[in-house]
Amino acid sequence: MEVALVVLAVLVVIVLVWAIAQYNGFIRLRNLVQEAWRQIDVELHRRHDLIPNLVETVKGYAAHERAVFDEVSRARSAASASGATPGAQAAQENALTQALGRLFAVAEAYPVLRASENFQQLQLELTSTEDRIAAGRRFYNANVRALNTKAESFPSNVIANMFHFSRAEYFEAEDPAVRAVPQVGFGDEGR
Repeated sequence: MEVALVVLAVLVVIVLVWAIAQYNGFIRLRNLVQEAWRQIDVELHRRHDLIPNLVETVKGYAAHERAVFDEVSRARSAASASGATPGAQAAQENALTQALGRLFAVAEAYPVLRASENFQQLQLELTSTEDRIAAGRRFYNANVRALNTKAESFPSNVIANMFHFSRAEYFEAEDPAVRAVPQVGFGDEGR
């Protein structure tokens, strides 16, 4: 009888230790996801801060392109609004990226603008920021994947359901340039 009680007590302790470890694992993953999102948010704010300077620089050369400037301003305002979920933020950022693409298309028509040191510096900073956003997105999505896998896998999903740990939302790029299949051409050499 005593042996059965000891075995039962050991099993209860093992299950309790396992449950605590699972709970702490969920807390760690949730905090990693939140931290990764905050890093993306910092880079998105940096991007949003660069855009007005870029627009003003292009305006100096192409003042008659008012519709493009207004579109970029509206997209920036929508993307800058706080409180968006990762999915909503991604949609707003994708709209902003498309508007910026049109702004850069306008800039292409003005060789003096493209040669401007100020424009080149802003373009370089924006490119650097976009690279950091992409790296942050990969880190964030990796943490989301780990949290979602743990929240859905048995037996850890029992702890997830008991303590209301839910799936996190991915931050995905919808930019056609990002998703496009690269075109490789070898030219008509030797024909």
